[in-house]
Amino acid sequence: MKVHHLNCGTMRPAGGRLLDGRPGLLRRAELVAHCLLIETGDSLVLVDTGFGTQGVTRPAEWLGRPFMAMVGARVEAAETAVAQIKALGLDPADVRHVVATHLDVDHAGGLADFPNAVVHVRAEEHRAATSPANAAEKNRYRAAQFAHRPLWSTYDETGEPWFGFDAVRSLKGLPEEILLVPLTGHTRGHTGVAIDKGDGWLLHAGDAYFFHGQLDPVAPNCPPGLTAFQNIVQTLRGPRLENLARLHELAREHQDEVTVFSAHSPVEFAALRR
Repeated sequence: MKVHHLNCGTMRPAGGRLLDGRPGLLRRAELVAHCLLIETGDSLVLVDTGFGTQGVTRPAEWLGRPFMAMVGARVEAAETAVAQIKALGLDPADVRHVVATHLDVDHAGGLADFPNAVVHVRAEEHRAATSPANAAEKNRYRAAQFAHRPLWSTYDETGEPWFGFDAVRSLKGLPEEILLVPLTGHTRGHTGVAIDKGDGWLLHAGDAYFFHGQLDPVAPNCPPGLTAFQNIVQTLRGPRLENLARLHELAREHQDEVTVFSAHSPVEFAALRR
């Protein structure tokens, strides 16, 4: 399988070094929406979708003004998954599967661009997004992004262990080299997505963490502003911290076998895109 790393939504929130650790406070930091495009041989698979084309054409309605203001969203047509797939000489119509780490606005905004694709997601995440149990869940998801009635394929907590994590294997219609790795905490049904490239594993950890320094093998670190943000947007604090500790151990003990990265780190994105 061939894997492409795409940034499908640049964000420039105020806060400078409080968010990215680099010098300077009175400037904007930068975050990405790190998505994957996988060529499986007979189809294309997306891992997350970023802002989507409607995030560009009608951002206030599609993404929400509060979200845009909070993260400093910079919507650009060239960063949509559709545009980047075309730039690679591929056909967006060949995207037959989308695997979602979770369904927050910046991860599910492009679902409507692939209406014929099967959307693979943990059952708990699907319930939270489509039938929110409380105001917090209702406010974090955008109903408009699911109005086209995606072709959902949902998964409960079953599967074989994977490097000490529970895993949901055998995603319907997908190669066995792609699997869900539950990472509850940021949302109730948040998951990582692992891909066996043949020469090692990739683990897209979604929003299980935000800053590359959090997986530093010697001295884990995170700027205070980004630490506060992770606490604000988390759904289940205990499981989130437990999974973060397990990811740190995975990255430290199995760095020759697994490359772990998050959805929003520009440092990790630049390294992997190279």
